[in-house]
Amino acid sequence: MIYDLQKASMWKRISAFLFDLILLSIVSVLFAWVLSQVLGYDGYQQRLDEAYTRVGEEYGIDLRMPLAEYNALDDAGKATLNAAYDALSADAEANRTYSMLIQLTILISSIAILLGYLMMEFAVPLKLGDGRTLGKKVFGLAVMQNDGVRLRAVGLFIRTVLGKYAVETMIPVIILMMVFWGTIGVMGPIVLFAILAVEAAVMVGTKTNAMIHDLLAATVVVDYASQMIFDTREDLIRYKEKIHAEMAAKQEY
Repeated sequence: MIYDLQKASMWKRISAFLFDLILLSIVSVLFAWVLSQVLGYDGYQQRLDEAYTRVGEEYGIDLRMPLAEYNALDDAGKATLNAAYDALSADAEANRTYSMLIQLTILISSIAILLGYLMMEFAVPLKLGDGRTLGKKVFGLAVMQNDGVRLRAVGLFIRTVLGKYAVETMIPVIILMMVFWGTIGVMGPIVLFAILAVEAAVMVGTKTNAMIHDLLAATVVVDYASQMIFDTREDLIRYKEKIHAEMAAKQEY
């Protein structure tokens, strides 16, 4: 083990990322299911479905027909469908239910993903030490501060919650939700593309192939087997002084 930077290989980082992403997705979905049961999400969905069915039966048309069926409608059919949607939009109770579903979807998704990150990307690395998630442990990686000092809880929290969760995950997730609901225009995809472009530029433009969360927390992913990680900066300085003294003693005068 040496104290110079032993940067992790890109294929190991990608493999660890995919491994952790699968685990994070499973845990987040489980949290989302629990939250949906607690908050009664299915009840709101059922009431909205009932409103769609009621109005559809009243106008004799399926409000949730596939796009292919809609394109096959004649002018009279499209007029009937538009009238049915106008009637649904005028239903105050249906609007409240729809609004509540949107709010619950954002709330449940945000909390579930946050809990998933706190468990898999914060609690587990704290237990394993040196910022190692299960994926990093499997593929022999670790995380340390840029100066070679061991990553502490505060830095790991910044890396996980501010970097991975807030910037790299929730901003894209909320934008995709808004695009799906049709509540955001062309700016949504533009912002999403900008985030991806910045992420790619940071990874390509830094010597350590850092990502946004690494920049925010001043961390670097390293090869765990060969990288020497120091408990404190003072330990690092003392070790370097020792190495320099040994090298100086070997020099001939």
